[in-house]
Amino acid sequence: MRTETAGLESARTPPHTETRPRARPRLAYLDNVRTALIVGVVTLHLGITYGAPAEWYYKEGGELSPAVSLLWFIILILAISFAMGLFMLIAGYCTPAAYDRKGPGLFMLDRLKRLGIPLLIFEVLINPLVHYMVDTHGGEDCTGSLYDCQYQGTFGQYVVDYPRAKGSFGDGPVWFLEALLLISAAYTLWRITADRRSGATAVRNRVRPLPGNGSIALFCLAMGLVTFVVRIWARVLVFYEPCHLEFAHFPQYIALFAVGAMAYRHNWLEALSDRQARTWGWVMLACLLSIVPVLISFGALSGEVAEGAAGGLAWESLVYSVWEGFMGVSICITLLVWFRRRFNGQGWLAGAMNGSTFGVYVLHPAIIVPFALTFSDVQLDPTLKYLLAAPVAVALCYVVVGALRKVPVARSILG
Repeated sequence: MRTETAGLESARTPPHTETRPRARPRLAYLDNVRTALIVGVVTLHLGITYGAPAEWYYKEGGELSPAVSLLWFIILILAISFAMGLFMLIAGYCTPAAYDRKGPGLFMLDRLKRLGIPLLIFEVLINPLVHYMVDTHGGEDCTGSLYDCQYQGTFGQYVVDYPRAKGSFGDGPVWFLEALLLISAAYTLWRITADRRSGATAVRNRVRPLPGNGSIALFCLAMGLVTFVVRIWARVLVFYEPCHLEFAHFPQYIALFAVGAMAYRHNWLEALSDRQARTWGWVMLACLLSIVPVLISFGALSGEVAEGAAGGLAWESLVYSVWEGFMGVSICITLLVWFRRRFNGQGWLAGAMNGSTFGVYVLHPAIIVPFALTFSDVQLDPTLKYLLAAPVAVALCYVVVGALRKVPVARSILG
């Protein structure tokens, strides 16, 4: 049975003792989690368009109130702390079954097809097209433009000029596909080595109990400390070219991918109890309430957060790295158990959205950017404009991708 793109794919329940892989029923709540995450990605990127403090293709002018600016800043911090890590956890959960069915060669060929082809299409066509729309739109200060002023040439000329102006590969949302390819390759090498040492059946059949809260806390601490060490050299939101990867969060991505793979093999997600989730819900709340005092300690009241929070051998980086470790894991546990309890089923709408989730992730810049450009002349308060535009933009993304998926070639690429 076909496996969709890992991390953005449908999850299946794990085997424990069987030696021959077979198709598994879907875990609807994991599908619903990733759909919710994708909706969050789209709305967050649209929020950047209307004033959230981050980089995006196109940003409109307009002043936000201090309270709204602070709210957006906190939302961004929270999103960074867990969203892509949770995608990686789901990717790890979906990977062992695909590997067991296909073996190392076919598994990597499948990953190159499902991740590499959309990555190349995005870089060759979608990314330059979106930048071209922004650069030809221009504006008084050419906000979001790769050039110093409004671009006057044709799209054909722009495609020729574009690589020289941009100088990177894998930016936009598809950096995740690139990172997942690298981690999938590392998983394949590990599985080849592990299978040779102890046998494939032993690897599949070795079951471990769910770690207790103390072990999970030690995992959070260890992940935070490793993150701190990595950030001595690789700072937060610094993307290394030409691959456009932010290594500051790779400790979390690798760790949660590994946790997802182990969770599949040992049935940890189903073993998570409501009681354990409540404990980590309190940890999540404590981390959430600590955001403001932590930001104040970093100098936020002066108008700028200390540079040490982004990395380097600084106490601010240590605090932020450890905080992010506990915050990210506690949100992941809380969300997974909550969705399992409340949203472990799908109606026609959720099912249709699930099928288009990967396509929305890859294509949403080409949908929400022209959408925002179309209504750039509408004069409204940025926050009000965002609140009106967000649900329309999300619906538009799913309608466009749903229509594209009716074309066989597009469906084979978008899942």
